[in-house]
Amino acid sequence: MTPADPAAHPALGPDGLIMSVLREKQQSLREVRRHLHRYPELSHEEHATTEYVIEHLHALGLEPVRMPRTGVICDIPGEKSELPLIALRADMDALGIPELSTVPFRSTVDGVSHSCGHDVHMSAVLGAAAAVVRVREAGLLTRGVRLVFQPSEEKHPCGALELIGEGVLDGVDSILALHCDPGVDVGHVGLKSGPITSATDPVSITVRGAGGHTSRPHLSQDLVYALGSLATQLPAALGRRMDPRSGVNLTWGSIHAGSAFNAIPSRGHLEGSLRCLDHDAWDRAEDLLVEIAGEIGRTWGVDVQVSHDRGVPPVANDPDSVTVLAAAVAAVLGEDGVDPTAQSLGGEDFAWYLEKVPGALARLGTRTPGGRTYDLHMGDLMIDERAIGIGAAVLASACIQRDLV
Repeated sequence: MTPADPAAHPALGPDGLIMSVLREKQQSLREVRRHLHRYPELSHEEHATTEYVIEHLHALGLEPVRMPRTGVICDIPGEKSELPLIALRADMDALGIPELSTVPFRSTVDGVSHSCGHDVHMSAVLGAAAAVVRVREAGLLTRGVRLVFQPSEEKHPCGALELIGEGVLDGVDSILALHCDPGVDVGHVGLKSGPITSATDPVSITVRGAGGHTSRPHLSQDLVYALGSLATQLPAALGRRMDPRSGVNLTWGSIHAGSAFNAIPSRGHLEGSLRCLDHDAWDRAEDLLVEIAGEIGRTWGVDVQVSHDRGVPPVANDPDSVTVLAAAVAAVLGEDGVDPTAQSLGGEDFAWYLEKVPGALARLGTRTPGGRTYDLHMGDLMIDERAIGIGAAVLASACIQRDLV
C-alpha cells in the first residue's frame, strides 16, 4: 500500500469501513484543510473556524457543542453507553507568522498562517469522525468517541486547561492526538512511550539600575553589561546546577535595553523559554532560576525581577495508548509504518490532558519522500496532503483498536 491511497486496504470489518470512507473523502478532506489554511485565526479568535467545524459535524448527523469562547466538543455514541469514551483532540489556532509559500490556498490573513499544521490536525479529526460515524451506523462501534477541537494551543495560558475546566474529560478514560512532523516521510507515524516533548515555560526578566553616562560606568550600574551577563551566565549556570540528564535548556528570544550610544539605560528586559525534558526538573527549575538570576544581579549591583510562568509539562505518552496507536498504524499502513521517535524540546499543551487521563501523542509524517525537510513555525512550511487521510484513518482505527489490544 502506498501513502497516496491510505484506503487501499482489504475491506474487513470496522477497519475496512474506515478505509472505504476515507477513500471516498480523500479529496474533500484536502479541500477542508485548504479552506482552514486560507482563513487562519489566532488563539482565542477561532470564531469562523469554530463555526466551520460545527457545520461539518452537523453534516455528519452529530450534535456538536460550542465552548464558551471558541472550540467544539462532540460525542459519537457507541453501542455500549456504559463504557468510558475515548477522545480525539485537534488544536485549532494559527500563528502570527506571515505565510511565505505561493500555493493557491495560501493564507488570506496578513501576518497569520497555519505554520504549525493545526489545519491538518483538524482535517484529520473531521475525517476520523466521518469514518467512525459510518462504523457506528454499521452497528460496529463498541465504545463512544469524543471529538475535542481545542482553541489556543499556541498561547499561554493554554486552551487545554480551559477545556479541562469545562469538563471536556468527564466520562473519558483515554485521549489521543496527532501532530504534524515535517521531518518524517508521509506514510509513517512516529511513536514513543513515555515523555515525547518537554516542559516549556515563558521566562521574562526585568533589570533595573541607576543608569548614567557611558563615560562614568563606575558612578552608575552598568545595566547593559549586567544584562549581557544574565543572558550568557544564567543558562550556563542552570546547566551546571541541574542534572544534565534532565535536559534543561534556557534560550533567549528577545533582549532590549537603551536607545542612545552614550547613555547607560536604567532598565532592560530579557525574554525566553525554559525547557525541561524531565517532569521533576521542571518542578525544581523555578526556584533555582530565581536564585541564580539574583546572584548575578547582585554582582553588578542591579535589581533583577524574574517572571517565570508554568507553561506546559512534558507530554508523557501512556504505553498502553501507544500500543493502541501502533496497532492502528499497522492496520492502516502496515508494520513498516510505525517509526520510533525521540523526545524533543518542543512543548505541547496536550500534556495537560495526560495529567488527568492516559493517552498518547503521535507524530504524523508530512514530508514528501525525497523532498525537502521543512520546519514547524516557519512561514514556508509545506505539508504533503496525503498525510490528512492517513492521520484520519489512524485515529479512527485507534478508536476500534482500543478494545482489541
